Amino acid sequence: MIIDAISRLGRATIEKCQASGRASLMLYGALVCKPQPRKMLPLLIKQLYSVGVLSMAIILVSGLFIGMVLSLQGYLVLAGYGAETSLGQMVALSLLRELGPVVTALLFAGRAGSALTAEIGLMKTTEQLSSMEMMAVDPLRRVIAPRFWAGVISMPLLALMFSLIGLWGAQLVGVDWKGIDYGSFWSVMQSSVDFSTDIGNSIIKSVVFAIVITWIAVFNGYDAVPTSEGISRATTRTVVNSSLAVLGLDFVLTALMFGS
Repeated sequence: MIIDAISRLGRATIEKCQASGRASLMLYGALVCKPQPRKMLPLLIKQLYSVGVLSMAIILVSGLFIGMVLSLQGYLVLAGYGAETSLGQMVALSLLRELGPVVTALLFAGRAGSALTAEIGLMKTTEQLSSMEMMAVDPLRRVIAPRFWAGVISMPLLALMFSLIGLWGAQLVGVDWKGIDYGSFWSVMQSSVDFSTDIGNSIIKSVVFAIVITWIAVFNGYDAVPTSEGISRATTRTVVNSSLAVLGLDFVLTALMFGS
């Protein structure tokens, strides 16, 4: 019994190490491939639409309601101390430092990450990737690289949209509903937000999350077992692993940026 448990643990550890090695080699191959702008640009634009534009709806709607809820809850707390004018500061810092990058990353993993994994996994199941190799077309350059760069470009922009629409939602609740002075709401917010500390670090978080999520998504699709069940497991693995990676990296990055 104990020997079997140790054997299973060792086998699982070896498989994880092998998967990490394959993922690293795949990413390296996709990044160092010789760029071909005339062929790469149309593929990149197509993936930017698929990964970025089609994800805007869920990002904007979620950002609006999260900003409204955050503003309402913040108002109820700050009103007890007579500090309602600080509502803009609280919402802005919460969205820029934490909620914007993190919630966008989780939504991006659920919508775009799972779609990337399923699409690449289906291409593997139908032997499209093998056919490319037989025709001397590198799948890493043709399939993986455009999707990877589209995810890296799209997610930081979506995170910025999330934060901006969240601030507008906060204004709808704080100013238009609860009656906070418009000038005080925005002036306190502007005076408290620092570009390098808040906006810059928010962009850094978004870029890191985008790289990790897209890397996990394209690898799980590329490495999926070529069956319907294998694609299902790979898609689930993408969402779970991406979400855990985002939350873990969020703590590490927050500690590095604001821990001192």
